[in-house]
Amino acid sequence: MKLKGRVAIVTGGGRDIGKMISLKLAAEGAKVVVNYFSGKEAAEQTLAEIEEKGGEAILVQGDMTQAADIKNLMEQTQKAFGDEVHVLVNNAGGLVARKTLAEMDEDFVNFVMALNFNSAVFVTQAVVPLMKSGASVINLSSLAARDGGGGGSAIYAASKGAITTFTRALSKEIGPKGIRANAVCPGMIATTFHDTFTTDEVRTKVAASTPLKREGAAAEVADLVAYLASDESTFINGNNIDINGGLAFS
Repeated sequence: MKLKGRVAIVTGGGRDIGKMISLKLAAEGAKVVVNYFSGKEAAEQTLAEIEEKGGEAILVQGDMTQAADIKNLMEQTQKAFGDEVHVLVNNAGGLVARKTLAEMDEDFVNFVMALNFNSAVFVTQAVVPLMKSGASVINLSSLAARDGGGGGSAIYAASKGAITTFTRALSKEIGPKGIRANAVCPGMIATTFHDTFTTDEVRTKVAASTPLKREGAAAEVADLVAYLASDESTFINGNNIDINGGLAFS
C-alpha cells in the first residue's frame, strides 16, 4: 500500500476517471476526499465501494469554480483528516458542449475556462499551504491540449492547454519545497464523457487509428495517477504524461 496513511483530495472524484482514481488511491492506503458537484448518487456509490474494500473516504459536494465551495472543501478535509494533504488530483472539468467559433459566446468561453482551468488553479492555491516535502499535485490535461481536440471543442482544448502550461510553471514554483506537479493527458478513454459528446463512428475511427486498436480504460488512467502520487515517482516533476495507446506522443 504505497499511499498508506496519506491524505488525498480528488476533485470531480465521484464518477468515470475521477471515480477510478478515488478507488485506486484508497486501495493504495490513502484517506480520500471525494469531491463531486451534481452526481450525488454516483459519488455515494464510489464512497460505498471504497468502504466495502476497507478504505477510508469522505464525500464533499461543491462547485470548484466557486471560492466558497473550495473553502468548504478544505474545511471538511481538515475536519476529517487533519491539517496535512499529501496528494491533490485536479480532475474536475468537462467539455460542456461542442460549439464552433461562430456559435460560442463570452459566457460559454468563460464557463469552460473556469470549469477546467480556473478550478485547478484555485484549488491548488488552497491546498498547497497544507503540503510538505514529498507531496504531489496531479492535474488532468488531455490529448486535446496537443491536437486541438475534435470538432467544436476549441475552448475545452485551450483550457487543457492552459493546464499543461500551468503544470510546468507550478512545478518550478513548488518544486523547491519538495512538492511535485505533473499532469496526465488521456486520449480516448471509455467514459460517459465520450458517451455524451462523441459519436460511435468517431470513437470507432479513433480506436482503429490507435496502435493498440482500442479505447483506454479509466482504471488505466488511475494507475498512472497513483504512480505519480507515490514515492515511486519522486524525480518526475513538471511532466505532462500521455496515456493514449500510442495515438500521439512526444
